[in-house]
Formats: sequence, C-alpha cells, structure tokens
Amino acid sequence: MQVTTAILTLLLTTAPFQEDAYRERRNAMVKQQIEKEGVRSPTVLAAMRSVQRHLFIPESMRSYAYSDRPVPIGYGQTISQPYIVAYMTQVIDPQPDFRVLEIGTGSGYQAAILAGMVKAVYTIEIVRPLGQSATERLQQLGYNNVSVKIDDGYHGWKEHAPFDAIVVTAATAYIPPPLLDQLRENGKMIIPVGSPFQTQWLMLVTKKDGKATTKRLLPVSFVPFTRK
Repeated sequence: MQVTTAILTLLLTTAPFQEDAYRERRNAMVKQQIEKEGVRSPTVLAAMRSVQRHLFIPESMRSYAYSDRPVPIGYGQTISQPYIVAYMTQVIDPQPDFRVLEIGTGSGYQAAILAGMVKAVYTIEIVRPLGQSATERLQQLGYNNVSVKIDDGYHGWKEHAPFDAIVVTAATAYIPPPLLDQLRENGKMIIPVGSPFQTQWLMLVTKKDGKATTKRLLPVSFVPFTRK
C-alpha cells in the first residue's frame, strides 16, 4: 500500500510539470521554427501550438518531438519537420467547410493538424501497422472527423471525392492522375515531386478547367511514395 501511494503521489506531482514542459517546447517550436520562418496563418499557428506532437512519435524518440528535424516513426517512414508540416498546411489555405485528402498518414500528425481547421480529413496509409496505430491514436485523442484507410494512396479515395485540397507527404516522380481527378475545380494539392536520390521540389498544384497548373515552391527531402 505504501509503494502504491508513493507511486500515485509521484504521478500526480510530476505529470502537470511534464505537460507544462511540453507546452513550453511547443510554443518555442512555433515561435522559433515556424513563425520566424514566415508561416503567418493564425489558424495554422494555433493548430501547431495545440496538437501534442510528442504523442505522435515513438516514446524512444520523444526527446526530438519539438526539434527542427524529421523523426523516424518506424517502417522506413518519418514524421516531417514541424516547419514543413506548417508550411504545407498554410499553402492549401484550409477552411472550415473543407474536405481534405491526405496521402501518407504516417503517425497521424498532419491529419491531426488539419482536423481542427476543416470539416473532414480522409487519410490513406499503405503501411498497415502505421495505419492501424494512427487510427487508434487519432480516435483516442478525439479526432472524430478523421477517417483512415489502409491502401495504395495513388488511387486516392474516390468515394469521398471531390476534395477541396489534397496533401501528399511522400515524394513521387509525377502527379498521380487519380489525385488530380479527385481534386475539386480550383482546389489545391501540395505534393513533393522528384527522385529520392535527387532534388525534390514541393509543388503547388491548382486545378483549373480540369487541368493542372503547377508552381515550384521549395526544395525538400521526403520518403518515396510507396506503391503496392
């Protein structure tokens, strides 16, 4: 009984301080890595401050949760650098009535960032264990407007199309035609294009009259777009 009481007391006294430490680190991350680098959207900044990034990272790597770097999440995949997540989110200009498709769920962090800003998020992950753990994590954290599908993201999610915006978090050699087909007229897609061993470019794709208009934004380094 004494041991149990001692452990309970320790948990009650340390947990608030631990959460405060994470909150301070999140605020510092937003100020130093994101806002300072040019992301100005109030809703994006608020989302980056509120979503607990450390909960989307393996416990063994949580010391890097708020560092200015991508972090491995297993199966050869990573959670993107905080600035890149914020930048990609700002570029698609999410609105409260948006339905957004994400290709590459990973740990679910990008989906969680979007969930607080849009009506619905549909996200696809090809690596089954990641898709399963992301589904459980998002449900446990209360992100009820996020739907996860374990499948080949190349084909999108036709049943829920058209989408106001599409976010692709893996590098592909070209823009998958099914994704362009599922993008609403005047919708925006942000996607890294290029080989894993060459310079990749983050591209903004806007659909107009059924055709893609592209704009090169900045050089990036993403994991490859995996196919079945």
